[in-house]
Amino acid sequence: MTAMIRMRLSGFVRTGRALAPLLTALVVLGVIYGGGQAQAGEAYGFSAAVLFAVVAWQTQILLNVEPDVQRQLSIVALGRLGREIAAGLLAALVPALGLVALALVLPWPIGGITGPERPGDPSLVSGVVAGVWAHLLLVPPALLLGALASRAVVGNAARGLAVLAGGTILAFVFGTKGSPVPWLAPPLLPTARATVDGLEPTALALQTAVASGWALVALAGYFALRRRNT
Repeated sequence: MTAMIRMRLSGFVRTGRALAPLLTALVVLGVIYGGGQAQAGEAYGFSAAVLFAVVAWQTQILLNVEPDVQRQLSIVALGRLGREIAAGLLAALVPALGLVALALVLPWPIGGITGPERPGDPSLVSGVVAGVWAHLLLVPPALLLGALASRAVVGNAARGLAVLAGGTILAFVFGTKGSPVPWLAPPLLPTARATVDGLEPTALALQTAVASGWALVALAGYFALRRRNT
């Protein structure tokens, strides 16, 4: 499986397909943090929500690099569909964590983060830790949305774009305050709102449960669709 992960990462990088999501992330993060300072939890929560779409898109690109015939051979080589799926998601996890690291580091040299400004504001450390949690929490749902939009599931680029865009839009729509069904999508906006108060245990635990539950359901759906299409 390790060789399969390396092969997919190599194809993703050597074909130049890694540049598009990287440059997009740089532009988006530059706009977010270049507009002025914000407290760590608030800034990181917003960047985590926005980065979700970039990570999902990057995952779709990485999984689509492999030709269909080669993907079938990968399943045969690894022996089980589950191992091939795991190799693809683990390969996509590596550049996703790279984007997360970029999002966490970039605001410091450009002065995008400030400490507490009023009594009662969360500490800088609390905000940073909550921001790290927000970025890592949204990575698995983003990976799975990108996987569900990949060619192996939807068959062509047009349907893949519809799944990717539709899933991201619905995540923001369902995440608005007062939504009756916030659990139907990854908790982008609820997670961003939860980080404003720093390490507030109840809010963080709730969003962790929602994101984990959505990711598990999406993983089961991805496996079922891949098995049907294999």
